Amino acid sequence: MKQLILTIFILTLIVLAGCSLLTNKDQTEDVKEMINKTNSAVHQGDHLPKNPNTIVEFDKANLKDIYLAGGCFWGLEAYMTRIYGVYDAVSGYANGNTENPSYEDLVYRGSGHAETVKVTYDPNLVDLDILLRYYLRVIDPVSVNKQGNDVGVQYRTGIYYTDEADRAVIDARIAKLQADITAPVAIEVQPLKHFYLAEDYHQDYLEKNKGGYCHINLFLVEDIIINPRLYSVPDDETIKQKLSELQLAVTQSCHTEAPFSNEYYNTFEQGIYVDIISGEPLFSSNDKFESGCGWPSFSRPIDPEVVTYLDDNSLGMKRIEVRSRVADSHLGHVFNDGPIEQGGLRYCINSAALEFIKKEDLAERGYAYLLHTLD
Repeated sequence: MKQLILTIFILTLIVLAGCSLLTNKDQTEDVKEMINKTNSAVHQGDHLPKNPNTIVEFDKANLKDIYLAGGCFWGLEAYMTRIYGVYDAVSGYANGNTENPSYEDLVYRGSGHAETVKVTYDPNLVDLDILLRYYLRVIDPVSVNKQGNDVGVQYRTGIYYTDEADRAVIDARIAKLQADITAPVAIEVQPLKHFYLAEDYHQDYLEKNKGGYCHINLFLVEDIIINPRLYSVPDDETIKQKLSELQLAVTQSCHTEAPFSNEYYNTFEQGIYVDIISGEPLFSSNDKFESGCGWPSFSRPIDPEVVTYLDDNSLGMKRIEVRSRVADSHLGHVFNDGPIEQGGLRYCINSAALEFIKKEDLAERGYAYLLHTLD
């Protein structure tokens, strides 16, 4: 009888601890360090990333343009082309001192133009701020007239706009970037003076030339950015009506559901897991694995910014709580005993905090922009 009571007590502790191992060792610092290193997808060795826009239906009557300079345009064009919602991207020369320049004019005659990519996008599918965030991933924002191995005024960074309303969005993103770094941001922000298409051999250069020169990591485009402005939190009364008692207890009061009897611990179909309250995508089936703990386990969130972290010293343990960004729901905890080949983290998440949406239902539910991530 005493042995039975002891066993029940230990199992109860495990449940309350949110699948933590019963150990006196403080692993939270290790976990925090691993979180900072383990937020990128595992990229395949393909020549170029897949282009999700080949099957997208665009609203061609309402397309918009933004012009981005970021060093050699071969790589930037291929990269921007592969952001969901981009209709087209072409290489050219912008904001120089002469008309109709050639490539030789930039290199040998000091025409003053910047190698620039004209990005045409559907604002109903991707907004300007998200495009800028992707752009900032692949440039050195403090380098003057140099990106990668390329040096010269033609390789300066710049954001050139034709719609005055875009200036506020650009300024806000640049201000946020400047707040995060100490060196002055060197990105030129100006109205577009002119843009001339580059020669044909520059267009789609990396498509035509396998192994061609590229100074950026094109596969960073596969690290999806989830737009928080697409998701919102209902009022308290609506939340109470929508959620079950268990879902309310887990998301609002940090309770932990029972292991091995929850909805998604043994689900391994293709799809995404979204916040039960806001609908914001949180995890992907690509990153789900069998951990044996009895709760859904993931190696990383779908986008590192969709979750937040808090130190949790409850129950006499030191753990790191995982919460959702938009709804601020309790999701579970993150530990450092996940698969090493996937970064070593284990996000131990309550099924009650999630809704699983199958791949075949993504478009109907408004998540078409994530379909290509499950191919």
